[in-house]
Amino acid sequence: MPNSDLLPSLLSKISENQLTLEAAIMELTRWVEQRGGTEIAENVRGALDTLDRNEELIKLSRAVLNTP
Repeated sequence: MPNSDLLPSLLSKISENQLTLEAAIMELTRWVEQRGGTEIAENVRGALDTLDRNEELIKLSRAVLNTP
């Protein structure tokens, strides 16, 4: 597989992993929050915002790389 074909596939897998980790962390955050860890949950949600912002750049990069 040429390097030019590898990068879009790599970004796709990174994006998939990122979304999966975000979902798992969010489940744990809800669990912590239900047990009174409101401040911790807020901190985690703040960190997850970074994942959301980065996902937009990953999506844009994938679109550009997949354009013939």
